[in-house]
Amino acid sequence: EKDEPGEEVRVTYRELLELTCRLGNTLKRQGVKQGDTVTIYMPPCPLAVASMLACARIGAVHAVVFAGFSAESLADRIRD
Repeated sequence: EKDEPGEEVRVTYRELLELTCRLGNTLKRQGVKQGDTVTIYMPPCPLAVASMLACARIGAVHAVVFAGFSAESLADRIRD
């Protein structure tokens, strides 16, 4: 569901799988490999879910950081 009442995005399992595979391949092309850490900084949405699943699919550890942090707090979380 989006912030506005009555607005929602529907994603089928097939669409989620396809997006997850595409994101996983993109991460691999960028040099992300099993055991690497990826920080996901995006609002809660289907793309964020697919990003988390893509990391899990290729064996990368992921950390999720949502908006609302100062630049210093964000940098600390990424370093951690």
